Parts: sequence; C-alpha cells; structure tokens
Amino acid sequence: MRKGIGVSPGVAVGRAYCVEEVFVNPQHTELAEHDVLSEWRKFEQACDETSAELRALQHKVTRQIGRDQTAIFQTQESVLRDPAFITKVRDEIFKRRRTAPLALEHVFKDYDQLRARTKDAFLKQRLLDVHDVIIRLSGHLSPLLSFEGDAAEVPHVLVARELLPWHIMAIGGLPLAGIVTQTGGRTSHAAILARRRGIPAVTAARDVLSQCVNGDLVVVDGRNGTVIVNPDPEQEGAYRKLQREFVDLRGKLAENRDRPARTADGVELSLLANINGVDDAQAASAMGARGVGLYRTEYLFLSHPAVPSEDEQLENYRQVIQAAPDHRVTIRTLDLGGDKTIPFLGHDREANPFMGWRSIRLSFEHPEFFLEQIRAVLRAAASPEGADAEIKLLFPMITTLEEIRRIRNMVRKAGKQLAAERKPYRFVPFGLMLEVPAAAFTIDSLLREVDFVSIGSNDLVQYLMAADRDNPKVSHLCEPLSPAVLRVLQRVIQACNRADKPVNLCGEMAGDPRSFLLLLGMGLRNFSMSPALIPTIKNLAAQVTLEQATECLRDVLAQRTTEQVRKLAGRRVTELAPNLELLDSTN
Repeated sequence: MRKGIGVSPGVAVGRAYCVEEVFVNPQHTELAEHDVLSEWRKFEQACDETSAELRALQHKVTRQIGRDQTAIFQTQESVLRDPAFITKVRDEIFKRRRTAPLALEHVFKDYDQLRARTKDAFLKQRLLDVHDVIIRLSGHLSPLLSFEGDAAEVPHVLVARELLPWHIMAIGGLPLAGIVTQTGGRTSHAAILARRRGIPAVTAARDVLSQCVNGDLVVVDGRNGTVIVNPDPEQEGAYRKLQREFVDLRGKLAENRDRPARTADGVELSLLANINGVDDAQAASAMGARGVGLYRTEYLFLSHPAVPSEDEQLENYRQVIQAAPDHRVTIRTLDLGGDKTIPFLGHDREANPFMGWRSIRLSFEHPEFFLEQIRAVLRAAASPEGADAEIKLLFPMITTLEEIRRIRNMVRKAGKQLAAERKPYRFVPFGLMLEVPAAAFTIDSLLREVDFVSIGSNDLVQYLMAADRDNPKVSHLCEPLSPAVLRVLQRVIQACNRADKPVNLCGEMAGDPRSFLLLLGMGLRNFSMSPALIPTIKNLAAQVTLEQATECLRDVLAQRTTEQVRKLAGRRVTELAPNLELLDSTN
C-alpha cells in the first residue's frame, strides 16, 4: 500500500501501465542477431526525420518571429550529429541488442543522471538540449502510447513519475481507469487530466514505480489517496464493489445534462467548461455545460509540429466556437512558460520559471507573434461561426494596470491592421486572468479597465503560498482551502460584484464540492471546470440553498487552520448532499 494525495475522486481497479518520462513503450526482449542492423536503421531514419523537422522549424520561426529565436534548433540539430551521443545509442543496439526505443530510453536516463550530478551551468544547458532532442526522437520511433491486442480490452491504471504537458498530448484519448504519479499535488497536470477525464487519481505516491510492474493489479482510491499494488482477494472484491458504485453514480449524475444549473432556492448559476481543444468542447456539450469558460490555446501550439499560422489559428478557433455549448467561448491567449514551453519561445532556462519570463510577459517580448493570435481571435469572432456567438478574449497573468493598457493598445492595433487589409473582424469583451496577488490587492483600479475577470486559482494559490504546486516537498502548502486563499478570493469576488463586472473562477477549485460551497457563499455565480465535473457540481447546487452556503462560509472563515476548514466544509457537503460522498476527497 502507498499513501499519496487523492486529487480526482472515485475508485478504480486496473492493470498497471508503467511509463518513464520518454513515452516510447519499448520492448524489453533482446534482439536476435539478424534484427540488430534493422533496428539501427530505424534509429537513423528517426534522426533524419527529426533533423528535417528541426530545419523546417528554423525556416518557419525565422519567417514568423525572427532569426534570433532559431538558435535552439541549430543546437538541437547538432546533438543528432554528436559522436558521443551516436556512439551511446549504437552500443546499446549492437552490443546489448536493445531495440531503438529501449536504447534511447537507456541513453536518456544516463544523460539525465549526469545532468543531476553536474554543477557546470554550460554543461547542464547542453544536457537539457540533449533531453529535448531525445523526446523529439522518441516521437518518431513510437509516436503514441497504445494498448495492443487483448491489452486494449483491459482497464489500465497509468503509473508514472510525473505527467508533463507534452505527456498529456501523447496520452490523447487512451482509455484509462485511473492515474497514479510519484510527484505532484492537487493542481498538477496529472490531477487536471484526471478530473478532465472523470477518472480517479492519486499523486505524490512515493516510490510506487519501484513497487509495480506492467500488468500488476492496482487499486486507486482518489478519495483518500490510497494506492494498493496486487491487493489480496478480499481487498480486490471490496474495491471492485466501490468501483461499480462510482461508475453507476457518475452515470446517474450525467443524466442531468439538460437541466438548468440552479440552487435549491432557485438561484441561477452558470457552469462552464475548461478545454484544451475541439474534443473537449464536444465533451462539454455532452456534460451539460453552458459554454466554455476557458480555452487554453497553448495546447494548440504545444501539439503543432511547427508554428501555427494566423490562418491555422483562425480555423481552430472557428471549430472550437462551432463545437462549444451555446457557442459561448472565452479564449485565453498563450499561457506559456513555467513547465509549458515550446522551443521557439521562452527556451531560456530560468532558476525559477514560474516566477519569471512567462505568460503575458513572454507575449510582450514577441509583439508581432502576439498580435497574430489576437488577430486570429478577432477574425474568428466575425466568421460565420462567430457572428452570433458569445466570444471573450482573456489575457493571463496580469500584474499591473500598465499591462492592461498595453494589451488594449495591441488589440486596437490588431483591429486597425485587419481593417486596412479589408479582413472581417469584430472586437470582443476583454478580460484579465487574476493569478498574481498584486492584481488581487489592486483589483478595484484594474476593474475600471476590463470587461470581466476570470480567477485562475491554481496559480493564485501557489503564488500566495510561495510554494511550487508540482514540488512534492512543498505542494502540501498549495491548498485552495487555506484561510489566506479564501480571504483573498472573497475580497476579489466582492469587488467584482460591487463594480458590476462579471467574475468567473476557472481554477480547479470550481469543480471541488467543498470549494464550490464556499465560493457560492462568497457571491460567485460563474464557475468553469473540467467537463466531467459539471454533473457533480450541478447535483450539489440543486441540494444547497444560498442561505446554507453563506452560513457555511461564515463558519469556515472563523477557522484558523486549513485542516479545520477542510473538515468543516467536508462535513457540510456530506450533510447537504450525502449521495455525493463517493465523489468527495477525504484528504
């Protein structure tokens, strides 16, 4: 048994599918003598394809952004010709008779261990370039994770050290019963993916990979953070019963998709969806969302083989608008940096990337590139799909009033350019994403300059608590139910309501029953969450009056510790909606 953090509620029982950081799904059988040369040729072909990809990127980035941003690709291409790197892979294939994907994985681990030991800054940077190249190569050797043959029919639990943004794209629509990671917290990428898919998940389950191999039976209890590898028959039977109850409850809740979202005393709510693309927009419709409260456009760039042009962005936004419930979409501009990077933007390695050159700060560094995205949104709003749609433009990580004014000037400039080119466009409501404490404490002055506010609680919490949410040593501090967080949120929501400016919360708090109850008491009426969570929150809302939510908030704000808040809020949720107990986390 391993104890971690339950980050997506429910219970799952399935066969372990263990993955390392490079998703090559390698075969561990030793090669026959006559297969060695063939495997080497596969590796050479992957190198040629990767090299061609890097050269194409250099050309496109030079044209769209500037030659200064192409140095990273030249460096990475040089790795493919590095004799030391080539020799390492060749020895793995010819001397140890490993397949090309497995050889690459072993070389990857060697370089990562060397990077962890070295103190030399230049060598660290060079080894990070090798790291990125191996990930590119692995994509050409084995593009996607996949379950083959009979394995495709068995429920699987993904077991990994951690999940990064590019992993999320590699997983795609892979059928999973649950997720377990060794690192991370309640707002890690693994947690967000699991809640988006509506599957149980546990993070911070230390050393679970060392206790588990492919095919082991694994129990995931996302309510209390328990992971059991190879349970005994009695444990297996008990958890399979809970799993059936979880699946049945989720199915029953999904039946309320066409009912309006309102409290027991008739207060209307707007339950929206956070999405990464067109497929998520379709899922939002299936789950009964009222629209898309947050479209994370960075995933379009992260998944693109090169750089999406303005016309490619336009087409994507049109498709999302068409698929979105009620054709309501809030489009957030690029939120890159931190742990979401693309080689042609923000490739400089920073000591503290989450506090550094990221998000809107990075966009300001490349104004023409930023303008291109704004232009694509304004054009989408004037397209046939957008003509009668409700579209909003959201800008992330706003810190100062000067930034808002600078953005507004850029939006005006985009409109003037399109008018001069005789391209149809339409200005749309303009909002700020509140994630930085400085913005929270100056909210009254910022509200005069924007049409709406969207609270990004994931980043706001980690900035308030000065704790990296993906760092297992401090992730316990990134607790949305901290008294400090609740007081800041109440201040922001009340300020927006006083100014009669729409306010929405699109962080992971929105889909958590305990947090939802408190946010409702604060006066919040717009919530944006993973599509799979909408039926649960709609059901909870129907069993709660505004008076009960306000009373719960008052009692919670009298508590002095996070643990006291969690226990009190959890007890109230259970009292008000006992049918949702299986979907609430206890830790």
